[in-house]
Amino acid sequence: MMKRLLLMLVVAFAIATSANAQNWLNRAKDRLKYKVESRVDNAIDRAMEKGLDKAEDEASDAVKGKNGKKSKGDDAEVGDDNPSAVTSSDFKRGEVILFQDDFNGETVGEFPSKWDLFQGTVETKTLGGVKAINLTDNAQIQPLIKEKGAYLPEEFTIEYDFYYWNSKDNVGLNDIKLILAVTKERSEFPGEGYDSGDLTAFVLKHGVCDTKEQSYLFNGNKEGGFDYSFKKGWNHVALSFNKRALKVYFNDKRVVNLPRVNQPTWMCFQVPFDYENLTFIRNVVIAKGAVALYDRNAQDVSAVEKAIQETGKFVTNNILFDTGKATLKQESMIEIMKVADYMKKNPTARFEVQGHTDNQGSDKINDPLSQQRAEAIVKALEGLGVDGFNLRAVGKGSHEPVADNKTDAGRAQNRRVVFVKK
Repeated sequence: MMKRLLLMLVVAFAIATSANAQNWLNRAKDRLKYKVESRVDNAIDRAMEKGLDKAEDEASDAVKGKNGKKSKGDDAEVGDDNPSAVTSSDFKRGEVILFQDDFNGETVGEFPSKWDLFQGTVETKTLGGVKAINLTDNAQIQPLIKEKGAYLPEEFTIEYDFYYWNSKDNVGLNDIKLILAVTKERSEFPGEGYDSGDLTAFVLKHGVCDTKEQSYLFNGNKEGGFDYSFKKGWNHVALSFNKRALKVYFNDKRVVNLPRVNQPTWMCFQVPFDYENLTFIRNVVIAKGAVALYDRNAQDVSAVEKAIQETGKFVTNNILFDTGKATLKQESMIEIMKVADYMKKNPTARFEVQGHTDNQGSDKINDPLSQQRAEAIVKALEGLGVDGFNLRAVGKGSHEPVADNKTDAGRAQNRRVVFVKK
């Protein structure tokens, strides 16, 4: 009897315990469900709010013409009281390198081998792990160009890097001057411009330390200035000259745009003070060719097209060779690129490339020389992406003159290249 009673008590306890457990589980389940649902609801609310914020931002940007990003060439926003102006960055290095020096091949402690010195002290050093030239003691230097006289063409670009300090470095104040001279001889320094009269076409002055004020002189003594803040470290300067128009760029931003400047003949750098380990320059490049003067490039290309349309051929005296050789001079590539542009726009056009010489020398020399020169032009065009199948080189020697070979001017006209459309 007692065992049966105990069994009944155990069963009753188990049932009660099971019911309590089930109730506990149900309550726990309800609490968990509530928490999950609350978290889901909150997450949905946050996502919706974020989505609405983003939608509002995108709508606002769309009204401002930004589409979430700054529109190219558009820094001003609708409603700005002081909208920012936009300056074009259209610099393009000239096609033919006339002078280049990165100083990597120089010996530290020595005067740079590709430069000539007017006065002061110039030495190759390392700064930040790279080689550069350090100018001090009122240094004045120019590229070591072997040919005498003027070497800057009607269209050219100049580029270089310089190191900029600031007042926190406590290194003093200095200036670098890029000077474009107009004198025929390079034996005498033309001065910085203020007292040089007509000896300079352009002088660019930019500060090395603790200043954002930059200035320039042009056509002897006309002055201009502007503000620009360089970043500490290496900065890039570029200058473009196109027959009369001159532009200057600091770190790809155009900062000077002059419509009429006298034709420069050569260039040099000047440092007017004597601080040591302050003024450093590297990566100097002078190239023939320049930033297009308005639609000048389009006019050049249309000149080829117009000649071919009107006469069926394009005649040029601007493709030049070393005397007595079939070696193209670097400046010839500008003219060859014009022809290449035309041919790539007209891929089915076929041309006979004719090389002509004057009558200096015998036919035994001139005939094969003119053929080799025509072949050199074909090879150059192929290197620019023109299909060689559309080109045929023909050497004409001196057999088809267009002017009197008795004069220098006449012989210069006879030394020509003719592209005849077939």
